[in-house]
Amino acid sequence: MTAPALPGRRPANPNFSCGPTSKRPGWSLAALADAAVGRSHRSELGKRKLRQAIDLTREILEVPADYRIGIVPASDTGAVEMALWSMLGPRPVDVLAWESFSEVWAVDVGEQLKLADTRLMRAPFGELPDLSKVDFSHDVVFAWNGTTSGVRVPNGDWIPDNRGGLVICDATSGIFAQDIPLRKLDVVTFSWQKVMGSEAAHGIIILSPRAAERLTTYVPPRALPKIFRMAEKGKLIEGIFAGDTINTPSLLATEDYIDALKWAKSIGGIRALQARADANFAVLRDWEAHSSWARFLCRDPRYLSNTAACFVFADPAVKALDAKAQGALAKAIVSRLEKDGIAFDISAYKDAPPGIRIWTGSTVEASDLVALTDWLDWAYAAEKAALKLAA
Repeated sequence: MTAPALPGRRPANPNFSCGPTSKRPGWSLAALADAAVGRSHRSELGKRKLRQAIDLTREILEVPADYRIGIVPASDTGAVEMALWSMLGPRPVDVLAWESFSEVWAVDVGEQLKLADTRLMRAPFGELPDLSKVDFSHDVVFAWNGTTSGVRVPNGDWIPDNRGGLVICDATSGIFAQDIPLRKLDVVTFSWQKVMGSEAAHGIIILSPRAAERLTTYVPPRALPKIFRMAEKGKLIEGIFAGDTINTPSLLATEDYIDALKWAKSIGGIRALQARADANFAVLRDWEAHSSWARFLCRDPRYLSNTAACFVFADPAVKALDAKAQGALAKAIVSRLEKDGIAFDISAYKDAPPGIRIWTGSTVEASDLVALTDWLDWAYAAEKAALKLAA
């Protein structure tokens, strides 16, 4: 079988990882020249930098004035854990799980916190649970966007304004790139190494007034590590939401986030970020519509994520292979593209069905995705030929 011809153009930036994601266009180390390195995060300069990151987050995301924003330890995971361990208990809990990370929160609530009155509402990869069955007299925990399945909730219409419980949302791979109605949510968490492409380690937690009230009126019947505590003696620890973080933050990472937020502001803010992600995803959506070998893991177009494009095999000759063989083919495609410097870190998540996963968030350039699609077809044809599968 003749080897396919090499495509003529290459992506200028081969970074398509789902996290940490590609840096913003034009980024270089010079962007960090003003970082407060070597300074205490408790110094006036350190606090000013942290406060700047909070204020720019509020501006770009258009966070309501009565919502609090805090920088917290341990990335998005730390932010979600703070909310679960500090707030859950006084009401029953509904947990929605349909991919790897939302499943982590289901395990946390059901097996670690051991809350007796818990409903786990699960769906397989590529699908969503039945949102109409969520009981909003309960506290509700879910991820807005699933990077390991390429599935997101379609909007916030299913969440009532007059809900009784709190809505706790892991929004890390959707925030900045998707239209997320913050007034429908009581706790929103994310990490800035996702859509903004900034350096990892820290998380953001956004609290509604209802969430703040829960923290000041409910004392959980369990020990809370220091890094989870957002209230003390019936009062919020307000410093968390003013740049006085719980543990020592990296001011270098903070500077990188500030740089990304300034870039977002310069291109038009949240609407421009969303438009870039939509345009990026449209490239892969159009390619998938004409592909003979790849299809989205998510089959309902209403639920397709515009930041994490997850593909499985559609070619009947490959679908006839078992999961192990399909995984080996996917690995070979990924390795070939990485070796040639075309695309880095596009393997499907370890728990997901065999395939590939490509980040299309706001810091990626659509022109790079256009170039990538030709190489995807080339790598697939080359690896299929190597396996001597039927055409």
